[in-house]
Amino acid sequence: MDREVLGIGALSRLLGLSVSRVRQLADAEVIPSVRTAGGHRRFDRALAVASYRAHRLAEVVPDRARVPRSRQRLDLADLAEDLVWRDVRLTLGELESLPRARVIAGYAFTEILNNAIDHSSGCHVDVQVGIDGGVLWIEIADDGVGTLAHLRDSFELPDLFASIAELTKGKRTTMSEAHTGEGIFFTSKAVDTFELASNGLRWFVDNLRDDIRVGISEVVTGTTVRLAIALATERHLAEVFAEFTTNHEFARSRPVIELFEIGSEFVSRSEAKRLAVGLEEFDQVELDFDRVDMVGQGFVDELFRVWANEHPSTELIPVRMNPAVAFMVERGLPRR
Repeated sequence: MDREVLGIGALSRLLGLSVSRVRQLADAEVIPSVRTAGGHRRFDRALAVASYRAHRLAEVVPDRARVPRSRQRLDLADLAEDLVWRDVRLTLGELESLPRARVIAGYAFTEILNNAIDHSSGCHVDVQVGIDGGVLWIEIADDGVGTLAHLRDSFELPDLFASIAELTKGKRTTMSEAHTGEGIFFTSKAVDTFELASNGLRWFVDNLRDDIRVGISEVVTGTTVRLAIALATERHLAEVFAEFTTNHEFARSRPVIELFEIGSEFVSRSEAKRLAVGLEEFDQVELDFDRVDMVGQGFVDELFRVWANEHPSTELIPVRMNPAVAFMVERGLPRR
């Protein structure tokens, strides 16, 4: 089998690191690399991922030094998330005078714990909660099959990265008879920082910097979700819901295009088809092209003409495009 070789830009996106950090790790021989005749670095994908994962495991992670107010290992069978939150909340006295942080924390905690109860197929869940430096942090880790693998297998997706991309849409659930698919989506928007680690990958959302990253994780068993909320947050949970709802219905989505493939170029119709799956559930979809370098005519035509004509009730709104992407999108839009 041929080994997959990546340039430094593609590897930086895969690991969720800056190009300069990958270069630093390569110079230190933490991540093996070779150089082409032209002097450009090339990385064996599998070897680079394994090397970086080993490096991460050997690092001292400052967050692990946090002292939790509450730490529990719970059996998932017959567990009720609201009762667990009720007990945890008793250890967080500061929240009683901070309704905004308290409401967001309660929503996020119960949604993520419920996700472990109903979807993980695990036996146990470890729950930790604490307050450090004016920030409430929550960590919920189950021992199940892993969220990303579960989504990949349930929806027959091509890989785990596609699972992360599906999570950015909302309304994607493997238990439609009992769930709406909104929990992880809205939780990731409501807190200050959100990290979901599963099956060797991590999806990190930083709402303070309006940034989303995907990289390698040491979590290979089950799913670990880490949340952080400033006690002095000015965010209202109702405002988070309002941004994506119409008449109380979840009607708007904002998928991040870059998460649908490794790389920053989207040229094919098949890529557009994968992106569009499930978007017909929404009245309005903002397509976030941040950090996408180029799109091809086939991708644009399939998404903005073919798919749009087949689903006239869904409005597609491209946002955060660079000039090259904007040119191709505007060129491919149907003439009115």
